[in-house]
Amino acid sequence: MNLSLPHRRLVATISRLRSLRLFLWLVSISIATCSTANSQSLTENPYTTAYRNSFGKLPKQPTAGDWMFANWVKSETEMLSSKWSDFGKQLKDWDVQQEVYRQQLREMLGLDPLPEKTDLKATVTNVLTHPEFTVENLHFQSRPGLYCTANVYVPKNVKGRVPAVLYLCGHGAVKENGISYGNKTHYQHHGAWFARNGYVCMVLDSVQLGEIEGKHHGTHHLDMWWWNSRGFSAAGPEAWNCVRALDYLQSRADVDPDKLGVTGRSGGGAYSWWIAALDTRIKAACPVAGITDLQNHCVDGCVEGHCDCMYMVNSYRWDYSMVAALVAPRPLLICNTDKDSIFPLDGVVRLHGNVRRFYDHFGSPEKLGVAITEGGHVDTQELQMPVMRWFNKWLKNSDAPVNNFAEKYFTVKELKVLAAIPEDETTSRCYENFTTLATNDKPHSPESIVEELRSKTFGAWPSTSTTNESSSPKVLAEKVLGKVRLTVYKYSSQADINLRLYVLQPDDNKPVKNVTFAIQDAAGFDENINFLANGFEDILKDEAALLKNTQDKVSNFESWISELNGQNEAFVLCVPRGVGITALGGEAKYQTQVRRRLMLLGSTMASGQVYDCIRALDVVRSLVSFKSSKMKIVAEPEMTEVGCFAVLMGAKVDSLQLETPPRADQQAADFLNWSRIVTPEQLLKLVQRKTSTTILNAKQPAK
Repeated sequence: MNLSLPHRRLVATISRLRSLRLFLWLVSISIATCSTANSQSLTENPYTTAYRNSFGKLPKQPTAGDWMFANWVKSETEMLSSKWSDFGKQLKDWDVQQEVYRQQLREMLGLDPLPEKTDLKATVTNVLTHPEFTVENLHFQSRPGLYCTANVYVPKNVKGRVPAVLYLCGHGAVKENGISYGNKTHYQHHGAWFARNGYVCMVLDSVQLGEIEGKHHGTHHLDMWWWNSRGFSAAGPEAWNCVRALDYLQSRADVDPDKLGVTGRSGGGAYSWWIAALDTRIKAACPVAGITDLQNHCVDGCVEGHCDCMYMVNSYRWDYSMVAALVAPRPLLICNTDKDSIFPLDGVVRLHGNVRRFYDHFGSPEKLGVAITEGGHVDTQELQMPVMRWFNKWLKNSDAPVNNFAEKYFTVKELKVLAAIPEDETTSRCYENFTTLATNDKPHSPESIVEELRSKTFGAWPSTSTTNESSSPKVLAEKVLGKVRLTVYKYSSQADINLRLYVLQPDDNKPVKNVTFAIQDAAGFDENINFLANGFEDILKDEAALLKNTQDKVSNFESWISELNGQNEAFVLCVPRGVGITALGGEAKYQTQVRRRLMLLGSTMASGQVYDCIRALDVVRSLVSFKSSKMKIVAEPEMTEVGCFAVLMGAKVDSLQLETPPRADQQAADFLNWSRIVTPEQLLKLVQRKTSTTILNAKQPAK
């Protein structure tokens, strides 16, 4: 047998191979005389409860992990939906709290601290003429190098200042011969229609589908999970561009600065929500097909059809009615069609019902409306008309009928702003530096770092009271080979998260002196289960069925016997959620969308794994043999940050062993916001303050 794989893994987890060699020696003695102490079958799936609702599309043959995460997502969504629905019933201090929640939204959009309002450098590159209006082809910089392209439609034959509408574009790509003309050209008919009805209207390109093409799909299919670590969402630049667009509109001599409205559909509907919630300069809002609730996104699977611009980094675990509530009591018309598959009607109706409580609280029920028309996720004339009437009512104090309708008048080439892409543009890669990251030269106190991590990175963890109610560990199976006992435990890390723990120890019921607690990544689990299956395959059938390759039987252990006599050590395999039995099945696309559901619920796979490790240590400490043991955590390579955060966030251990130092966000595990709070170097120092820390490859710096 080639011992290189288990040898490589377990050298990193057991000092001087003591526990490994002890195991090998005792297995060699017991090959002919093994006995089974507990023959309970492990072939029964511990997660066979039928899923209680739809979950997008599960794989054809769901794994235990697929069922587990589906149930967890469903339960967490129900809990959060109930929380924010009940919140809307208790609004005594909402007038005070509204600004607190607005600040939380700014933070979740990566706008804390707010970027500096630098010179917009607004530039008109061309003017088009129509009998009823003109069009200014315009670009400005919301931040240095963050170029925004737009068409500004200006009515003719009006005197003085007029109301202005910021029209925000959905995902309507317009590209010819490799040249992007911006989604503003797709939505030009809206700008023309508003101008023909007496409004200045800026039709603003989005980052992804503008003339300078950026990215909205970091987590959707580009595997840029470090956006989460940086607290970055594609929604952030869109929201900031809207803020600066309002600055520009207010600077115009033909715009009434106190009569600004916003609308847009699909992605533009979402951006309408962001700016209306953040900026009270918006006096009337009409988001179209841009919002629904967590139930639709996470349970019904709408998240799969949306890119990252639809979502803030949900650190504070909001349902989306909270975004809408921040518009109250300003006039708000929620528009949708009745057959929209990515903004389903049931979720829109639920959200409207929750928001209505806020308007009732302010005594302004007439300022909240909902307009539902027939159709799918399409831009229809029936949806346009209520929007125009809403703005006429609240920005012009007019109930006059709207006689004309939206039409397109220009070619896409006529509406193009830029002759060439500016050399200093950062739009295409704005995700690199949009959020403010922690730096080593600006350290914070250990207490403040831990508190910030607890609320903004690990905010989805259960409360202490909930944790204490978790079920006690149960023995699933146990087998003795000679003088070694392997016990497989099942325990609940939290509601719906049922995990297994593998404990290898001497079969003498004496207190164990040293315990190596090894946090398994996928590769480590495969290698160690392969290794254990040499003697315990009959109680590891579920686990062995997951392995692609099975190693040969182990032999020639006699050379280790003399060194291992008298050792009193145990070895624990901690297998957190998403690894081993609870690994997700299906294709990569499916797994990505499950991870995005966790993200929308203010969690990640890695942040849950940290909690699992802390809970598993509690379980181990509860076992009689380990109450006074010295505990050493060993983190497999892909669990480096999980091990560090477990120690920092409360795991009580005597030492920690890592293969390499903590990695920077692009290489590290996926945690919300952590790169905004602490650097890898600071994290390591904080962990070293907590416990003795060994790094096997310490010369490799954290990147």
